Amino acid sequence: MDIQQVNFMLMAQDMDRAVAFWCDTVGLGKRFASPWWSELTHGDTTVALHGGGDGTFRKTGLGVQVTDVASACAEVVAGGGAVRKPPESRPNEGLTLAEVTDTEGNGFGLSQLDR
Repeated sequence: MDIQQVNFMLMAQDMDRAVAFWCDTVGLGKRFASPWWSELTHGDTTVALHGGGDGTFRKTGLGVQVTDVASACAEVVAGGGAVRKPPESRPNEGLTLAEVTDTEGNGFGLSQLDR
């Protein structure tokens, strides 16, 4: 198998709103955007947005590690997303976790290493 790219795909009800959230709020770069398919990047990672979502909540399994999970949660809310579970310290795991949702209903995790 000759893999060229791996995409983590999320559904988008409003592509412009979704691209703005992931680029302006989360800080991903925009490889390209169209009404039905957009590719956003951070390093070698690609988050792809697929049109046709209906805005209902769906757990995605996507995780984003940040330096300050509390301020990242505030940024998610300011960008139109929501906090589903506020930051919770997990001392046995050495991190703090929060569960958030983007503007399209895609749930993802925010984590902060507690070092």
